[in-house]
Amino acid sequence: MTETGAQLFSRLEGRRCLRDIEPRLFPEDGGPETGEVVEIHGLEGTGKTELLYHVLVRCILPLEAGGLQLEVVFIDTDLNFDLLRLVTILEARLPKGVSSCEDDDAAALRRCLSRLLMMSCSSSSQLLLSLVALDSAFSSRPGLSLLLIDSISAFYWPDRCGGGESLANQEQTLRQCCEQLERLLRDYRFTVFSSCQAILKNYRASFSHAPSSSSKPAPSSPCSPAPWQWDRQYLCRPWQRLVSHRLLCARQPGAKMAAREDGAKMDACAGGAKMATCAGGAKMAAASPSSTGGAANQQSRQAFTCHCTSNKTKASRHASFWVTEGGVVFT
Repeated sequence: MTETGAQLFSRLEGRRCLRDIEPRLFPEDGGPETGEVVEIHGLEGTGKTELLYHVLVRCILPLEAGGLQLEVVFIDTDLNFDLLRLVTILEARLPKGVSSCEDDDAAALRRCLSRLLMMSCSSSSQLLLSLVALDSAFSSRPGLSLLLIDSISAFYWPDRCGGGESLANQEQTLRQCCEQLERLLRDYRFTVFSSCQAILKNYRASFSHAPSSSSKPAPSSPCSPAPWQWDRQYLCRPWQRLVSHRLLCARQPGAKMAAREDGAKMDACAGGAKMATCAGGAKMAAASPSSTGGAANQQSRQAFTCHCTSNKTKASRHASFWVTEGGVVFT
């Protein structure tokens, strides 16, 4: 296979290091370096895709909006990519009032989206072909610094059913995907974030896997287990060797209950204010709709925890975040 001068330059040129892409997720000075893989692991509905959107928006936003102004590849294997959700987050993060012209705001949004390269896959074979096709994309676009996969475990069960009784046949395509990804990382030195669905419970997990007592979240309930109870790795060994950082995500039931209680109190106050104004014959309470709306927004927020471990430094970090209409907000 021949290589042009532009492809050689792109391969040898150092890409943007994403160590500081989100300091609140990773240990101090322990963020992902070029050529490393971050796995976001957790049960369904624990904020994995929202974290991917958060990282994506951080990269494609312009420098003046606090972004990194980098190009990103997003491979959607779950076929659940929500473009409207991404646009909503971008609109919330782009600076307001910079220009009085709506066309300029729309142009800024289009410039952000132009830094995104989307790919969709419906099988592990298509995922392999997509990774092979990325060779030309990375060689021709030096600004391409991040690959997002949602999720790497999407075809685990179809491959297992189609591979018969042989474990090697079941894992064959995913192994080839990992080999191709490792080759791309070696040649182009970009960073990978990938979600992974937790499906196997770690019955041998002990509190040694949990965060320290100072940063340990509230005790989990049967509906919302602690992340280290579901951290068992089940994908093929080549993928496990690629992963440098693991983010274990879980719901935070205590915060969600608190949000519901706050919303109930706000509803009660709004209802009391409305009754008082009606009884006095005064004007109707104009603040009631906003109060109930605030309560609804409070109830719509979801709280999650994330525990990061690094194979490189053996350090760890625990973080909590809300998922709001404007994206992820860390607490």
